[in-house]
Amino acid sequence: MPRFLPEPPHRHGTAASTAVVLVNLGTPDAPTAPALKRYLKQFLSDPRVVEIPKPLWWLILNGIILNTRPKKSAAKYATVWMPEGSPLRVHTERQAKLLKGLIGQRGHHVTVTWAMRYGSPALPDVLSHLKAEGASRILVVPMYPQYAASTTATVVDDACQWLTQTRNQPEMRFTRNFHDHDGYLAALDKTVRQHWQTHGALGDKDRLLISFHGLPKRSLTLGDPYFCECHKTGRLLAERLNLQPEQFQICFQSRFGKAEWLQPYTAPTLEEWGKQGIRRVDIICPGFVADCLETLEEIAQEGRADFLKAGGKEYHYIPALNEDDAWIKALADIVENHLAGWPTKAAIDPQALETSARQAIKFGARS
Repeated sequence: MPRFLPEPPHRHGTAASTAVVLVNLGTPDAPTAPALKRYLKQFLSDPRVVEIPKPLWWLILNGIILNTRPKKSAAKYATVWMPEGSPLRVHTERQAKLLKGLIGQRGHHVTVTWAMRYGSPALPDVLSHLKAEGASRILVVPMYPQYAASTTATVVDDACQWLTQTRNQPEMRFTRNFHDHDGYLAALDKTVRQHWQTHGALGDKDRLLISFHGLPKRSLTLGDPYFCECHKTGRLLAERLNLQPEQFQICFQSRFGKAEWLQPYTAPTLEEWGKQGIRRVDIICPGFVADCLETLEEIAQEGRADFLKAGGKEYHYIPALNEDDAWIKALADIVENHLAGWPTKAAIDPQALETSARQAIKFGARS
């Protein structure tokens, strides 16, 4: 097996180009058990996602999880599947198209596309395609506002693994996070305020729950900044919304397994609030810039059931940023900042410039 990937034919005189790749977590190809099994096997085999000794985890994954979880997960995906496909895939593709248009309006001549870390289109395949099309500068944008080794770092790993197999490597850059980016926070602020315009502001017995995807607690003790970045996002958003400490809570969802995860947990908090007489809960998930299974099924559906069953009266899920214009503008700002120094603006034709100069000289001589 060759050590390096085959190189596309070299075309002399072709101008180098720049590309931007938005990368999200991933999605199965269909809401079916076989598709979920393929997806979960790839996702849960990543050592950054599950930090359990490989031989032990292989037995658990292949002996138990992949024989029981795909069917259950497929049923959940079926409840949120869109006519065009998985919500995460649909929204990520739309975001890339909108970003391309806005970046183009700002004068940047770049290719904008998207990829998935797990599933398809796979990031290495997208990078190979861009390189074959002449891209010599590539900016990779992991679509995770808060950095975590199990999310952002896996994207960097995947891209760097592709680089180790590439003979003629392009220049590459990566964004790390944008948890405190002003435009991102402004977009979140906008979505909450628009929701309140429709449903009314929070009352004395109402709360805003700011829920992030959970991670094992040991990730924090081992040095992962995710927990701290989530809290900063939540705090800054609450400040923008002029909320008092008792009006909101930061929580963590999607706990898996028996180990302790980052706390407080979202589901038990909703149940406790219902029992305490909290009347209404509005919930937002700032860690997801595109709606997906974790927001549309776990939060919008299961969370609602937990809260109402416990005695709550009113529950609202505030959708992810998706294609919101303020978010696309913020995304363009983030990308434009990381493109700094790369020649993405329209280049001036030297021959045309020389011709123009000669005409100016002739005009000056005549006058």
